[in-house]
Amino acid sequence: MTTINDIRQEIERLTQRRAELFHQLSEGHDPALAAEHERVEDELARLWEQHRIVRAQARFGDRDRIIRRARAEERLERAA
Repeated sequence: MTTINDIRQEIERLTQRRAELFHQLSEGHDPALAAEHERVEDELARLWEQHRIVRAQARFGDRDRIIRRARAEERLERAA
């Protein structure tokens, strides 16, 4: 699993690259740069999602364990 610091470093790197691409694209449209910009945006979105997941797991624990525990509690409530 990737650590939250690794994810943050990659987000920082891609954010800098995105700024460079914005600057280059402001000088004139280039299909290759536009395609790279789209890839960078997609990767940033994926990394932010991964960042949210890792933070939630660190704070609340494994998602599957939480769901199993909630379902078990729900069954106990229905049985009572």
